[in-house]
Amino acid sequence: MAVMQPIRFSNMATWFPAMCPDMSCRLTRFMSSLLLVQLLFFSSLAVGSDFLSQCQPQQQDCPNNNNNSPVLPASHRLLASTVQEMDSKIGSECSKNVVEASQIRRALTLLDANFFNDTKVLEIAKGAKEFNIPIIRANRKLVASVNGGLHNPSPFIFNPEWSKEQSQGKTNKFHHPSTTGVRRPNNDADIAFMSVLELGELIKTKQITSEELTRIFLKRLKRYNPVLEAVVTYTEDLAYKQAKEADKLLSKGVYLGTLHGIPYGLKDIISVPHYKTTWGSTTFKNQVLNIEAWVYKRLKAAGAVLVAKLVSGSLAYDDIWFGGRTRNPWNIEEFSTGSSAGPAACTSAGMVPFAIGSETAGSITYPASRCGVTALRPTFGTVGRTGVLSLSESLDKLGPFCRYATDCAIILDAIRGKDPDDHSSRDIMFEDPFSVDITKLTVGYLEDADKEVVHVLESEGVKVVPFKLNYTVDSVQGILNFTMDVDMLAHFDEWQRSGKDGDYEAQDQWPLELRRARVVSAVDYLQAQRARGKLIREVKESFTVDAFIGNATDWERVCMGNLVGLPVIVVPTGFKNISDPPSNGTRRRTTVNTGIYAPPNHDHIALALAMAYQSVTNHHKQRPPIDNLGPNDTIPDPPTVTIPPRRHA
Repeated sequence: MAVMQPIRFSNMATWFPAMCPDMSCRLTRFMSSLLLVQLLFFSSLAVGSDFLSQCQPQQQDCPNNNNNSPVLPASHRLLASTVQEMDSKIGSECSKNVVEASQIRRALTLLDANFFNDTKVLEIAKGAKEFNIPIIRANRKLVASVNGGLHNPSPFIFNPEWSKEQSQGKTNKFHHPSTTGVRRPNNDADIAFMSVLELGELIKTKQITSEELTRIFLKRLKRYNPVLEAVVTYTEDLAYKQAKEADKLLSKGVYLGTLHGIPYGLKDIISVPHYKTTWGSTTFKNQVLNIEAWVYKRLKAAGAVLVAKLVSGSLAYDDIWFGGRTRNPWNIEEFSTGSSAGPAACTSAGMVPFAIGSETAGSITYPASRCGVTALRPTFGTVGRTGVLSLSESLDKLGPFCRYATDCAIILDAIRGKDPDDHSSRDIMFEDPFSVDITKLTVGYLEDADKEVVHVLESEGVKVVPFKLNYTVDSVQGILNFTMDVDMLAHFDEWQRSGKDGDYEAQDQWPLELRRARVVSAVDYLQAQRARGKLIREVKESFTVDAFIGNATDWERVCMGNLVGLPVIVVPTGFKNISDPPSNGTRRRTTVNTGIYAPPNHDHIALALAMAYQSVTNHHKQRPPIDNLGPNDTIPDPPTVTIPPRRHA
């Protein structure tokens, strides 16, 4: 608690007008009265002394208890009594102002703004009450009554473009590689782990129908979900309807492309009409948004078949949601991380051929790394976000979870492009990743890069060099937290004000962060964005290679990459034993991976390098042991494991 400073007589001349604005005129009238009745000097001195003692917060004695005050003549007692009453009122007002200034000063301390004198502190309070608060309430009424940030986006648009000349013109479709000689496997499990490209060939050549394929994946979703807790809603009726439409078109000779009839899943922050979009949250678990998300429209137009809404950590944070906590198929005793928990786990387990997830700060890179899948966090603005829960309008991105880098390129080709209702989205002029000559690239590798990837790419003709990304900004993680948390609070203002944050699944996550965000000032938020701009300039200057290889889950790098808008593809590079395995062995594994980073608008380079690496390795083709942990390995039901520290994502 702030300690009130005692009032000194030496500064009374400045303190009185500041804390007691009506004092001057009252004191003038009082002195005039004294002159008119010709009060004795000592009488006026006694009254003045009493008056001063009233305005000193540390003084405990009342004026009428001052035994040293001279006795006034009877003729002056009435006047003295009147003055004492006046002094009491003035003293009460002084004390009230002192207390108010002290309280406001304590609040300003939370904003690192406790540098105003008392006069200015009271001016701040007066201005806030009379000017700021009415505007704040009016704006909140206009745009903040509905949670989620689906409407009324900010006009401030982040563009990560490094080139002075903006990319213009219509984007060209990628030339997908052709596949010949693909044959339908004899069992459904082998079908489930085929690439999107291979499944597309099976449908195109009518070796399997979309309806058959849909049935296979719905069966797998229902079989493994009780263990993985990765599915929120099965869109079964819609899936069979879309699959039949795909088969009907093909029977008429109409083939929409590689995704024609291919099943997939959406993270449950992406809205689909007539189905729940729960955002993973208890508060919104019955929410139906009759909005057709842009990314869903694009996939529907490409002929893809939606089979399920997959788990998002609650309000896109981590892997905890209202129905449980999503698990890692490679080691079901541990969790998937998040917040794109469902897309990562389901893709890893062969429950869907691909899925769409999102990232604000690690929600693609973390679960992809944990679950051993290939996933792309594209350049900011590549994929439209209409109909998608908004955390931060300058950080949110949508991207594909797949098992093959080739599939990531195919999915990106289908969902990229300008969304007319998302002003941050752009038609980015990517080169065709299937046509990139990697032998002309110079690729850096950081100290924490997976050296196998470095050696493989070098053997494929890539020039690899040691590399370090340098920048002087030392508050990268804080900048990201300010940006994300304040933006998130703007989108969930009503949620917090109404006390719904008390129902949140993990109180040490969003509830704690958003309460802290409530006292980030607009000035400091903008200073963080200026620091972000400095970071972007320094990263641009230091990015002297075509791409670089490094750890995909280093938290500083996750924050930096998202603030700058860098694309990264997460690539599985192997496996290692789990910690504390059963004495007789287990098939459970910890996945090893790396990230391939490229400059903004150069996703095609990261994709080309990942495809080159996977063309001569098979880590991405391995299947998690969810059916068979090993003859001597048993997992408690439900599995138990020490919960690791969480990061938001």
